Amino acid sequence: MKNCITRMSPLLGGALLVCSSLAGVALAAEELPGVYKSNPNIHVYLPRHPAAGVSSNVALPVWNGSFSYSGRTTNYTMVGTTPSTGASTTIPTVIIPIAIKIGTSRFTPNTKLSNGRTVTQNTVMSPLFDSSTTYTQGGVDVGTTQYEDAFQRANFWGQVSSHTGYHLLLGGPTVMKVHTLKPPARDGKTGSPFGLKVGLVDIDWLDPKLEALLGTLKIQANTLPIFLFYNTYLTEEGECCIGGYHSYTGSQAYSIASYVSQSGDFSQDVSALSHEIGEWIDDPLINNSVPQCGSGAILEVGDPLEGDANYGAYPYAVNGFTYHLQDLVTLPYFGAPPTTSVNSQFTFQGTKIAVCKNGG
Repeated sequence: MKNCITRMSPLLGGALLVCSSLAGVALAAEELPGVYKSNPNIHVYLPRHPAAGVSSNVALPVWNGSFSYSGRTTNYTMVGTTPSTGASTTIPTVIIPIAIKIGTSRFTPNTKLSNGRTVTQNTVMSPLFDSSTTYTQGGVDVGTTQYEDAFQRANFWGQVSSHTGYHLLLGGPTVMKVHTLKPPARDGKTGSPFGLKVGLVDIDWLDPKLEALLGTLKIQANTLPIFLFYNTYLTEEGECCIGGYHSYTGSQAYSIASYVSQSGDFSQDVSALSHEIGEWIDDPLINNSVPQCGSGAILEVGDPLEGDANYGAYPYAVNGFTYHLQDLVTLPYFGAPPTTSVNSQFTFQGTKIAVCKNGG
């Protein structure tokens, strides 16, 4: 296992990873949570920068809750409204396709797949945005809706079962034009870690480019921006492979995911994106600490299951295509009362797992 190095950022105006917002204080980076990775030896650190140009006049709707476990109280912030209100929230969503140019190779979400749709189009038609699938978890119908909404309803079924109007939906999405990035030779190359030729891009080179783009596009803070890549993995100090992550600049939460076209590969179709959206919902500000799961553990609902068979993904056939969406842990996994979730399940798919077994 490689050594993990904590880096400092002279540009930082707040706590790294925004565990707090201490203006003007530069703090050491923590390991970036919410990274969907195939290699457990990758330990990602990213300095956080205030995002210039982000329009914060309309804030991301969030709510707060808490639970106690083993004498410790966990406080959390999540996207939407409290499930007990029975209210429905729709978050505007923007997909920003990112093409990566490395030498003569170009990996772009405009690529057409075998079904005739582009990568971006296939993503838009996936269960992440399509609402035609009925989700029956452990024999309980939790709704005919989008995948992440079904997960969050199941996550809080103890409340939602009697407040059935509760939903957390992704609006749109609005699809922006493709933006092309050309990493220098030291930060970008091609390779075949799983047998398919892909782009390999250093995450520390990439992330500042994406944050700058957020400022240029002036996306409002109440919106979920998704940077969509195709057949591209991110690397950290040369180590592969990262399929996606979610982050927060201090004013804007955002998600990043790669759509990999080869069946069975890590980050297959929308699996990485399902992981990152689920974690954005339940830890949008990356500050939901769960110390009972270990020092520095964060309430990240995808990370504990990405090491399962098929990287924790389950197939769903929608719109003439079989998508793969990752299972996500529910709050009882972190120590909340089992009655919080549907059938007291510790994961959306009902995987048997102990409290904090795989950390946070």
